[in-house]
Amino acid sequence: MSKRPPSHPPQDGAASGAQPGVAMPPGWQPRDHLFVDDIKKSFGPTKVLHGITMHLRRTETAVIIGGSGAGKTTLLRLLIGLERPTSGHIWVEGVDMGALNDYEMNRMRQRFGMVFQYAALLDSLTIFDNVAFPLREHRKHMSSKDIREKVVGMLNSLGLENKEDRMPSELSGGQRKRVGLARALMLEPEILIYDEPTSGLDPLTSRMVDDLIEETRSRFKVTSVVISHDMASTFRIAHQAFLVIQGRVVASGTPDELASGDNQQARQFIAAAGVAPDQISRVNRPALADSKSGDGGRVIEFRKAAE
Repeated sequence: MSKRPPSHPPQDGAASGAQPGVAMPPGWQPRDHLFVDDIKKSFGPTKVLHGITMHLRRTETAVIIGGSGAGKTTLLRLLIGLERPTSGHIWVEGVDMGALNDYEMNRMRQRFGMVFQYAALLDSLTIFDNVAFPLREHRKHMSSKDIREKVVGMLNSLGLENKEDRMPSELSGGQRKRVGLARALMLEPEILIYDEPTSGLDPLTSRMVDDLIEETRSRFKVTSVVISHDMASTFRIAHQAFLVIQGRVVASGTPDELASGDNQQARQFIAAAGVAPDQISRVNRPALADSKSGDGGRVIEFRKAAE
């Protein structure tokens, strides 16, 4: 499958991600893909998010880390437009998501792909029909032949050859994760959001999922946003990490900066996770936006999924 360029190429070869002719909001940084600008969210008298600000850079992997009840799920719902902030803004290349009407929001959501925690496949549908679902919903002009070619091509590229007629119950957990990813990629999103992708997995499978996230970022040139509580995974894949505690970003930077910096909350969180940063292997490739060649370094071939 060919590599898809970003929907809006950076101006003059810079890694800005800004659309030509679109005025960027105050606070926008040149490499931002998403800019979360002082987001607050309340449900009645209950305040969940207390002024979240994050710069999510184009074609990098950002991990939003935090324990249960930190506000990560609410933030995820805001990022994909399922909730609207009480105050503040989420900007996608100069577009304020909060100002969109329902039709415009629907179109905006197609720029995002969502990979759910447990793949969230429909058990009554074949693998083919699960993956084809977004195309049938949002690309009604596509012929059945074109849909089949696109679905089978994506499954093959993810190491799932000849699996399209299987049912989800016939696949391993790792294969189901890949099917969920294939479905998320069908509309060729710019941004992939992963909800707790390693939750409940053994260390070997967690490492496989980490590799899959990086392989996908590298091959398809997407911006990855990972919602997680897994500190070991964060050290492996994150270009930048945001530690959220009680609805506030209390620390941000590279995982190593969080581990070695003077922020006590970050160091305590890492220590409580039982993670030894110097013993975790890292994904050590430049972000695509930083690569002089523009390809983010070597593109890894997807390994064939185990039978």
